[in-house]
Amino acid sequence: MSLLQLFLGWLVLLVIVLVYYLLILPRLNPLGRLSGPPIRSFFVNHLQPVLDPARSPIVYDHLVKHYGRSIRIRGVGPWDDRLLTLDPVSLSHVLKNTAIYEKPWQSRRLITSLIGCGMLSAEGQMHKRQRRVATPAFSVQNLRALIPLVFQKGNELKDRWKDIIQKEENSGPHVLDICHWVSRATFDVIGLAGFDYNFNAIQDESNELFLAYKDMFEIAISQGNLFRTLLSIYSPTLNQLFPDKAVKTVRRCQAVIRRVAGNLIQEKKYKIEEGERSGHAYTGRDLLTLLLKSNTAVDLPPEQRIDDDDILNNINTFMFAGSDTSSLTVTWTLHLLARHPELQSRLRSELSSVTTSSSPKISDLTDEEMRTMFSDIDALPFLHNVIRESLRLIPPVHSSLRVATKDDDVPTMYPVQWINGSTSNTVHVPKGSFVHVSIEAFNLDKDVWGQDAWDFCPDRWDNLSEKVSEQPGLFSNLLTFSAGPRSCIGLRFSMIEIKTFLFFLITNFVFEETGDKIIKANVVLTRPYVSGKYSAGSRLPLKVIPYVPS
Repeated sequence: MSLLQLFLGWLVLLVIVLVYYLLILPRLNPLGRLSGPPIRSFFVNHLQPVLDPARSPIVYDHLVKHYGRSIRIRGVGPWDDRLLTLDPVSLSHVLKNTAIYEKPWQSRRLITSLIGCGMLSAEGQMHKRQRRVATPAFSVQNLRALIPLVFQKGNELKDRWKDIIQKEENSGPHVLDICHWVSRATFDVIGLAGFDYNFNAIQDESNELFLAYKDMFEIAISQGNLFRTLLSIYSPTLNQLFPDKAVKTVRRCQAVIRRVAGNLIQEKKYKIEEGERSGHAYTGRDLLTLLLKSNTAVDLPPEQRIDDDDILNNINTFMFAGSDTSSLTVTWTLHLLARHPELQSRLRSELSSVTTSSSPKISDLTDEEMRTMFSDIDALPFLHNVIRESLRLIPPVHSSLRVATKDDDVPTMYPVQWINGSTSNTVHVPKGSFVHVSIEAFNLDKDVWGQDAWDFCPDRWDNLSEKVSEQPGLFSNLLTFSAGPRSCIGLRFSMIEIKTFLFFLITNFVFEETGDKIIKANVVLTRPYVSGKYSAGSRLPLKVIPYVPS
C-alpha cells in the first residue's frame, strides 16, 4: 500500500468520524429535542454563561422562565447536548444514584494528577472504601477534640491583625486582604487537624510543606495554558515527555509532600503500634491518626482497608477541599457584613454575649472551657442565620457535573418541555451524557426563596416557605455541601472553623468596604477578585478597624 493510499484511507476515516459526531450523533441524542436556549451557530456553546457566577443568576432565571426546569444546553460541540436540571426531584435522583452518575473521568484524571485519588476523585467501590475508613474520624466526639486548636488559631489570627494595625496606627484605617489572611489561618488549622503539623502560616509563609501545598494548589486554580491542560487530560504522556513549568512545579511539590507527609505517616504508625504494645494507647486526634486507627480496626475486613497511598491522597484532599471552602466562606461572609454594617453590628452584639467562665484571655482557657465556649457560640441563632445565608448566596462550589454511565430515565417534579410542544414527567439521559448540577441556581431560585432571593437577608431563615423543605441538600436544604453519598464529609468541622473564626474577627474588628468593586469568578471554587485587577489573583481587601466597645 502506497503512502498516498494510506493517507486517503485515514482521511476517509476522519471524515466518517466527523460526520458521525457532528451530524448523526446530535440527531440521535434525545436531549437534543429538549427545550433549551437557541444554538446560533454550528460550534456555539452555553457553558460560559451558565458557569460564570457574575452572570449565571440572571441566565438561570431567564432559562427557567422560558424553558422550564429541565433544560438542554450545548456543551463543547454539536455532539454534546447536556441536561441542565433545576428540578429538585431530578437533582436528588442524580446525586443519590452514584452508581449511574459519576464525576466525568476527565475531571477525575485532572484532580488525581494533582492530589491523588482521594474521596474527591474516587468512584464506585474505591470511594465507598475510602469514605468508610474516614467516617469515624469525623464523629462528633472527635471533632469536639479539635475545637481548642481551632480556637487557638482564630485567636492567633486576631492577634496577628492587631499587631499589623498597631504598627501603622497613624496611617488611617488599615486595609487587609481578607482572602489571603483567612486562607493562611485555615491552612494552619487543617495542617494541625489533618496530621498534627503546624505550618505556622499565620506568622510567615516559609514552611517547606506549606509552600509545597500552596504552590501546587495555585497551579490547580491558575488560568494558565487551558489548551495544554485539556490536551494533557486526553494524552497524559504529553506531560511525561514534554513537561512545562507548571508540570515541573507540581512534581517538585508532590515530591516534598510524599517525603514529609510520608514520614509523618510512618511516625504516626509507630506511635500507634508502640501504644498497643505498651498498653498506653496513642491518643492523637488528628485526621491522619484516626484514619490509621480506623484502617486497622479489628472489625474492618482486610478487603475494605486502604493503603498508605490512599491515606496520603485523602489527607491531600482534606488539605485542598477543607482549607479553601472554609476560608472562602469566612471571606465572603465578612464581605457581605461589610456591605451591611447594621447586620454586622447586630451580629457583633450577639457574639459579644458569649463570655468565659474564668479568664477573659482565650490563651488561659482550658481545652474543656474552649469546648464549652464553642457550644455557646454554636447555639447563637443569628450567627447561624448569617452563615446559612452566606452559604446560600455565595456557595463556594458554583456547580457540579455528572456523567451517566448507563441509560437512565430521570424523574421530575415539574413538567418537561420538548421542542415539539409536548410535555413529559421524565427525561431520558443516554449513557455518556453530561448532567449539570447548578448549586448556585438552586440556592438563588426566586420561586423557592422569594423575590429577594438574590439579597443578603439572614432573617429569611426564621420564616421559610414550604418550598424550601422540598429542596435536596445536606445542610439546611441548601446544595452548598451537596447531597447523597458524595456529600461533604467535613461539613461539621467546616462549621466549627467558620463560626470560631467569625467569633474572633467580628468581636475584635469592624469591617468596611474599601470602594473596590468585588466580582465573583468560578476558578475551581467561587473566588473574589477586584474588578479590573484580575491578574493580581484572588483578593478581597477590606478596611479593618479595631473594635472599641462603647
